[in-house]
Amino acid sequence: MTRTSRKVPVRVDGRELVLTNLDKVLYPEVGFTKAEVIDYYTRAAPVLLPHLRGRPLTVKRYPDGVGGMFFFEKNAPRHTPSWVRRVRLPVPGSTKNRETIDFAVIDDLPTLAYYANLAALELHVPQWRVSPEDEPLPPDTLVFDLDPGPPATVVECCEVALMLRDLLREEGLTVRPKTSGNKGMQLYADWDCREEPSAYAKRIARLLEKERPRQVVSVMAKKVRPGKVFIDWSQNNPAKTTVAPYSLRAASRPSVSTPLLWEEVENCERAEDLVFTAPDVIARVEEHGDLFARA
Repeated sequence: MTRTSRKVPVRVDGRELVLTNLDKVLYPEVGFTKAEVIDYYTRAAPVLLPHLRGRPLTVKRYPDGVGGMFFFEKNAPRHTPSWVRRVRLPVPGSTKNRETIDFAVIDDLPTLAYYANLAALELHVPQWRVSPEDEPLPPDTLVFDLDPGPPATVVECCEVALMLRDLLREEGLTVRPKTSGNKGMQLYADWDCREEPSAYAKRIARLLEKERPRQVVSVMAKKVRPGKVFIDWSQNNPAKTTVAPYSLRAASRPSVSTPLLWEEVENCERAEDLVFTAPDVIARVEEHGDLFARA
């Protein structure tokens, strides 16, 4: 893709888009531009889109790059093209006193490219989808967000992830690991609605905390977290979102929330072992396909 600050009209799967400021550097430390962000999301689309389809979208936009101001956006902007799917959903307890929000849903490549052009670097979605009639469906995914309290790192997260994998296997759940793209990691499992997901995840987190009190904590208070891994079970609240698999993160480098092989989790010795940038992830997808594909 040619780097230019001009407006560039393109056609993506039959949809007309105008790309802008393609030479703008969004990751200054490594000179990664908006053109490269759009290129990454376009190339990652075959494995990324299945994890976005049907899920109300929250984005984290960085119009001036990762070193500048950013904002979360749930409501689809007024200038959103008419062909972008939108769903109007209730938002009880909204901090902006709104009764509903018109969420965008990324169901296709043109919509993904549209948001990449908005410098929506991070894509966050809930653990539930909407129906073709735009009605919320029951959660289909359970997530455990593992957050290391310094000096713990993702190495300690991997140790806890293996414990969780074995515990959840006994519960009949198959778990998939991914990096957060930041300092921690997440574990996902297909969810069968056997009980309320937050209550279930909380119970599992507290059980592991009881078994491994020197390694695991299940409460958010930072004073009890140094050197331990916080298992954030609350991400299963239907009002919360988690960064999507294959989403970029707003770090110094264009790191990605990257699905992992369990062998990589088992063999992790340094935090750097599980840092993957956009080019790394494209190479991984070419080698492994979608490691986060449902069974």
